[in-house]
Amino acid sequence: MDKKLIGEGRPAEILLVDDNRGDALLAAHAFRESRVESNLTVASTGEMALAMLAQEGDYRGKRMPDLIMLDLGLPKMSGVEVLSRIKSDPRFKHIPVIVMSNSGAGSNILKSYQLYANAYVIKPVDLAKFREAISLIEQFFFLLACVPSQNIDA
Repeated sequence: MDKKLIGEGRPAEILLVDDNRGDALLAAHAFRESRVESNLTVASTGEMALAMLAQEGDYRGKRMPDLIMLDLGLPKMSGVEVLSRIKSDPRFKHIPVIVMSNSGAGSNILKSYQLYANAYVIKPVDLAKFREAISLIEQFFFLLACVPSQNIDA
């Protein structure tokens, strides 16, 4: 099977916004094992993620992500604030955002969807289940669903 992004012949661009180095390493490993080739960029703060999206400073000329995976428990600027800024900015609001959080609190889930998150996933604690969650996200967003960057000419 061709591991390039369907329709574009390039790796999928994924932005992971998570301050937990362990979770970022697990996600990187899971995406390396996935069926679709991808470039994973990690932002450890919300401010860094927004600078990457706006292509400020060192991030000029970087390709926009095809998918954003966002943790809610970030230092300084919360994941909720980052999600709100992404989904209120016309340049970024089309990018699918998956909230991946340790919290299963109903208020966090509701708030994320009210801010137009595309999905809310509770981070599995077990390594095998974490890999499976990443694999399912990858399969859905890159093998089944069409993401906007794949259809720019539409």
